[in-house]
Amino acid sequence: MAWWPIGSSLFASSEGSGLFIGLAGTGAAGGIAVAGFEWNATYVLLALAWIFVPVYISSGIVTMPEYLGRRFGGERIRTYLAVLSLLLSVFTKISADLYSGALFVQMCLGWNLYLSTVLMLVVTALYTIAGGLAAVIYTDTLQTFIMIVGSVILTITALNKIGGFGNLEHVYSIAVPSKIIPNSTCHLPRADAMHLFRDAVTGDLPWPGMTLGLTILATWYWCTDQ
Repeated sequence: MAWWPIGSSLFASSEGSGLFIGLAGTGAAGGIAVAGFEWNATYVLLALAWIFVPVYISSGIVTMPEYLGRRFGGERIRTYLAVLSLLLSVFTKISADLYSGALFVQMCLGWNLYLSTVLMLVVTALYTIAGGLAAVIYTDTLQTFIMIVGSVILTITALNKIGGFGNLEHVYSIAVPSKIIPNSTCHLPRADAMHLFRDAVTGDLPWPGMTLGLTILATWYWCTDQ
């Protein structure tokens, strides 16, 4: 298989509805510092390409539990990591992606949230079981094209609506959310909303954690997660 569908599949698998809705919503609520989660991946992905992948290929393995089994021997560590990976995937990623994807379908088509969730599961299961890995890769390639084109159109449309990028900070500072909670201060923009690097003590996303501490989590997510 050519490099471009493989690369597109990796991209689509990493950038799903959880980021388009969840990360965008977090950015709208708290400011641009959330971009650090993605920027942190830049050098971690280089480590994946130059350090981790060569080891995986030379070992002849396809999963991390398999690698640990060959490296340390025994079945317990393989079983432990496999179960842990499944639990983390279900409770921290798949559930969030399903919810955000179903929420998008509900907002666009007006369908019931639970019906949208079931529909997404059924469609995904059908093309995965019927076509195998090849079907998943080519479907991801199509999704990559849709996401990139849609993102460009959405960005241009949004900037035109607010009068250009130069007017973004002013419009954001006076924006009124469609839904608020009884706490009257939660919906107000943060004073440091336009700061990518925030105070190490008082910031909600302190810069030492975003630039250094996050690297540990990013290495697991981008280089070893199943």
